[in-house]
This record gives sequence, structure tokens and C-alpha cells, in this order.
Amino acid sequence: MSTHCHDLIGIGLGPFNLGLAALADPIDEVDCLFLEGRDRFDWHPGMMLDEATLQVPFLADLVTMADPTSRFSFLNFLKQTGRIYPFYIRENFLPHRREYNQYCQWVASLLGSVRFGQQVTSVEHDGETYVVTTTSGQGDRTQRHRTRRLVLGTGTSPRVPECAAEAVAADGPALHSSEYLARRDELVSRSSITVVGSGQSAAEVYLDLLAAQPDHDYQLAWLTRSPRFFSMEYTKLTLELTSPEYSAYFQSLPAEKRDRLLKSQQSLYKGISGDTIDAIHEALYTRSIDAPAETTLLSNTEVRGVTRTEDGYHLALHHVEQEEDYEMATEALVLATGYRAGIPDFLEPVRDRLRLDEQGRYAASPTFSVDTADREIWVQNGEEHTHGFVAPDLGMGAYRSSVILAAILGREPYPVEKRVAFQEFGVPDRFKIQPSKLQPMEESR
Repeated sequence: MSTHCHDLIGIGLGPFNLGLAALADPIDEVDCLFLEGRDRFDWHPGMMLDEATLQVPFLADLVTMADPTSRFSFLNFLKQTGRIYPFYIRENFLPHRREYNQYCQWVASLLGSVRFGQQVTSVEHDGETYVVTTTSGQGDRTQRHRTRRLVLGTGTSPRVPECAAEAVAADGPALHSSEYLARRDELVSRSSITVVGSGQSAAEVYLDLLAAQPDHDYQLAWLTRSPRFFSMEYTKLTLELTSPEYSAYFQSLPAEKRDRLLKSQQSLYKGISGDTIDAIHEALYTRSIDAPAETTLLSNTEVRGVTRTEDGYHLALHHVEQEEDYEMATEALVLATGYRAGIPDFLEPVRDRLRLDEQGRYAASPTFSVDTADREIWVQNGEEHTHGFVAPDLGMGAYRSSVILAAILGREPYPVEKRVAFQEFGVPDRFKIQPSKLQPMEESR
């Protein structure tokens, strides 16, 4: 093991830790290392559909909202690759998902602090520093790195409903949408396909399969538990809920209330873009001119059981509003059922140093630290339950990295905005009733 001790090691290299690496790069006083098990940066490859775009503008890149002058900005990527004028003429602020992935790969190639092909297997503490063990190659090469601090950017993992877990684990065309493109050819060869989910991924998979349906002649269904195929709410005052002020307000609420609130806010971050919904309706309308479209769309439908059959799968369904059980058969199944955060197994040796809530989740502080000392371990996109639905929002990534760097350095290398919203959350101090103005009930009668 090297005796060198880094100031910071980032584990996992999605957009958030990559953004942190880019923002830390020009700061000489921070010695950083970022470790990623994959051989290169690749962001949701299973959903890298040709026409898919981000749902946030290009300003929500890795660095711009913290440092608009950074050489790692999306606009500089376009300039360096000869694409800035085509992007300008396009007059669309939403980059293609494939283009954003190429941008992130470009940034990673410029950073000397990034190491790919380094799978973290354990994190220990030797009494003074953290020791991060990695394997590479075929797992036969082991390295140990020392650091004073950690930033966890391991992201989220595919969420599969318990009733479908056995079907997905077994052989057969039942899969999570994260595998969609890798198994698309297998899916379209079947006689029927059912998509389950209510968000953007479900809509994109359904639209892609709808476009391919005439060439492959399969039955196509889309099921959602939601009462409708709802669009993402994207009004300006609603977007202010991604502000630092709202996140602080959200953190001030009791845990039970935060959990309930997140469920009620799903249309703010788990809905479908209006453009995608319109594209689906237009495709269905165009198809219906000549003949009824061979497709079924069902809302208010909960999947309660998935059973493997000789021909595919039997789905036990429940209509939520009518409270009626029913069933359907499908040969292939795509579960666009989202992702969930968790604590990686490699942290088990230092679990006693983590600050966790009653449900075993990270109890992140306002500065995103999750260790008991409040100055050693930070998390990226694992704090939705404490900070709100901004956790996975690309637009807030640079802000969170700025907060983390400020906590590490004791100063703000990038200005951290304290107030950006026009509206206020909670009861403003100027309107609160002062205790001196309150009278006992007997006197007020």
C-alpha cells in the first residue's frame, strides 16, 4: 500500500462525482482521486435511445452553475469538437442524451484524477485514515489507497418490484428498462410485449417499441399504476422547488412528513415530458388512420404478481380505483420501475462511522456529509429522503459539489447561492406571532 494519503477519494463516477472532479481540478490544495469500476464513463447505456434528450437545459452540465468560466463546460466541449454553431442553429437547449454522454467522456479524458477499471471492494479505517481497496483486471490486481475523506457517488440501482424479482432473475425476456437497448432485439422477436411504469423511461421504451411494431407485428401494452399517464410539471415557480431554500425547508421537516411529501411530488420529477407524451399520441393517431393500433394502454393498474408460463408471463393485475382484480398474458416484459439508493457492501467495515436514520438510510447533513464526525464522508444522489427530489437533478449537481468543496476547504472556492427563489417556504419570520402577543385563553375570552 502506498504511504501517500489523498485529501479526498471519490468512489463511483457518474455525472455528480465527475462534476466534483472537474470543479476540484483547478484547486491546488485538494489532492483528489476518483475511482470507477467500469472501463470508461457510460451513463445509462441501456436507455441511450437515438432521439432521447435530457430533461434539463445544457446549463445543467457538470460545472457551469458553479463556474461558468470552467474549461469543462458543455459549451467548451461543443467548441472543441466543432459543434457549437450547429447547436446554436438548432435552437434547442436540451442536449441529446448521447451527446451529454460524449461530453462527460470528454471531460473524464481531461482529468488526471480519474481512474477507470478500479472496482472498490472494501473501505476500512486504520485509526487515522480511510483505506480503500480496489481490484482491477480480472480481479487479480489489488491496490490500496489512503485518504482523509470520501465522497460516495455510487448512484442508484435498478428497482424491480418484489412480485417480479424472480421472473427478472430467471432466463427469459423479463427485464428492467436499464437493460432495454442491450436486449431490444430479443424483445421485438416476441409476439407480445408489456411495458410497466409511469415515468420518462417507460414512455421512451413504449414509444420506441411502438415505432418498431409494424416491422415485427407484436401486441404492445403499457401499464401504469398512476391514475393517468401524467406529464412532468415544469412551470417556473414549480422549478423553484429545486432551490437551496426549498431543500433547506424540506430538511427541516420530520422524516415521516418528508417521505409522504416525496410521494405526493412524483409529478415534479418522475413524470413524462410533454414532448414525449405528444409524440406518443401523434404516433397513435397516425397509426389509427388506416386501422386501429394494436396496442393497449392501461392506467390505475397495479402489477401484483408475475408468473412464468410456457409462452411467457402471466400478470396478476389490480385496478386501483375500481378495486377489481384481473389478468393478462404477455411473452415479454419490460419493467421501467425506477431506481433506488442503497449503501454499498464495501462500506460495511466502516458502517459504525456512518450516520444512518431509523430505516438504515444515509442521514445526510445540510452539507451532504453522512459520517458521525460530520467532516469525513459525503454522498452524492443518495439523500433524496433528507434533501428532497433535487438529489438526482442534474441541475443541482454543481451546487452540491460546491457545498462539499466548501465543507472540505473551510471556504467557498465557488460561491454557494443561499437564495434563488422568488417565493418563500414555511412561515416567514416577519409574519410569526411573537410570544409576547399571545394571551392565555382565559384572558382572551
